[in-house]
Amino acid sequence: MSVRPIVITGDPVLHSPTRPVTDFDDELRGLIADMYETMDAAHGVGLAATQVGVPLRLFTFVHENDDDAPNRGVLVNPRLTLGKISEVEPDKEDEAEGCLSVPGLAYPLKRADWAKVSAQDEFGRPIEFEATGWFARVMQHETDHLDGKLYVDRLNARWAKKARKAIKKEGWGKPDLTWMPGVDEDPFGHSDEE
Repeated sequence: MSVRPIVITGDPVLHSPTRPVTDFDDELRGLIADMYETMDAAHGVGLAATQVGVPLRLFTFVHENDDDAPNRGVLVNPRLTLGKISEVEPDKEDEAEGCLSVPGLAYPLKRADWAKVSAQDEFGRPIEFEATGWFARVMQHETDHLDGKLYVDRLNARWAKKARKAIKKEGWGKPDLTWMPGVDEDPFGHSDEE
């Protein structure tokens, strides 16, 4: 297992739909082990394969939930069925979302409060569960990555403008930019003691 660099917004791998996983082999399980290691080192709640530069349809997650779903796992070839998304202005405190590929920034975004998740595990076995609340948000955020979207692509006009300005100020929005969890300063201010 090894920590991999996390790709920053602007790289084509983050902005293109992924390929379905068809080979459930040791190479896939090695990638998954690296993704867990990287997610943990970055203090993330989820990590899509695209975020480590691999255009395959899978993500890891860690999030305590009351939804009869694992608190930690991998979802391969996930499909979501979503509840309705409110059109009310998102709450800038309770609905602020961040992303390891847009490091250090967070913006409010409306998401569905419920999602039905259908996927496979690392051996190709079927997985199905329902997710609610923030756990449903994590499922939507990570699945968006697999469709070539970042959460900043879904922001309303007000917040999208702020995000574009901040991304430009950081010098992002171009290929080959990464940061290394456990080596570079944590962009969200986490410490390894947390």
